[in-house]
Amino acid sequence: MASKLLLTRLRTLTRNTQPYSHILRPSKPFGSPNFELQKLLQTRQYSDAPQPTPIDPAAVPSPAAANFKRPKSSLNETELKKFSAIAETWWNAEGPFKPLHVMNPTRLAFIRSTLCRHFGKDPNCARPFEGLKFVDPLARMGASVMGVDAVEKNIKIAQLHADLDPITSSIDYRCTTAEKLVEEQRQFDAVIALEVIEHVADPSEFCKSLSELTRSSGATVISTINRSMRAYATAIILAEYVLHWLPRGTHEWSSFLTPEELVLILQRSSISVQEMAGFVYDPLTGRWSLSDDISVNFIAFGTKTANK
Repeated sequence: MASKLLLTRLRTLTRNTQPYSHILRPSKPFGSPNFELQKLLQTRQYSDAPQPTPIDPAAVPSPAAANFKRPKSSLNETELKKFSAIAETWWNAEGPFKPLHVMNPTRLAFIRSTLCRHFGKDPNCARPFEGLKFVDPLARMGASVMGVDAVEKNIKIAQLHADLDPITSSIDYRCTTAEKLVEEQRQFDAVIALEVIEHVADPSEFCKSLSELTRSSGATVISTINRSMRAYATAIILAEYVLHWLPRGTHEWSSFLTPEELVLILQRSSISVQEMAGFVYDPLTGRWSLSDDISVNFIAFGTKTANK
């Protein structure tokens, strides 16, 4: 858990950063020196292994507020078509998305740990989240869950998969978007978006919607991929073109966010990041583990700081 001193410094640093309405989308990997926030984000030690030098975060512009118009949706139609075409393979643990299936237990370990602390639940309890309302996933841990996807085919397949198990059959699957749920005035104790934000058209608007869906003092969890040179080499070149772990074109490097950018976007949406961790893959065991290394895959836990 982050110390009070580190969290104070983190909030001070982000408070002094100029607001912005969108994220710069570079056409190729590059960055500029600024390591202070990167160091502050690594607030919880998950391993004793030496950490690589942090990749420089990209500069973020501050466009005039008068020129910014809030879009009605953060949907990226190109991404929707891409994932609709491969929807049948999503639940195949040995299929194109095997890396995500293998990573899932590690992601859930982080989510369970942080949410149990936040809501004062016993992490040793089999169903610690009974009585709480979540958007994705955690139905097996007792939460009342709504599963959301903008691709109808994905929802139909997920529902068929969930119906095979009495525990997960209670999940309320909806083919909708975060923005539409906001219009319906839905709110949840926790909103969880795993490997989603890198596929939306506007991360800032998406996070605003997540914030509006989160009850005051509720929790938001987001996992994604860092826009770093190392991520470009491993998550795209190696994973998609060399090892064929993922279909080619699954990711666009320019759509990734650095941890610094994600913290700032969430802060402007009234979500304060409390904890962050990275995921590292061990090719010898074929398993993922939590780490201080956030240079490629990382996950952030934040709390809603005020009513939106």
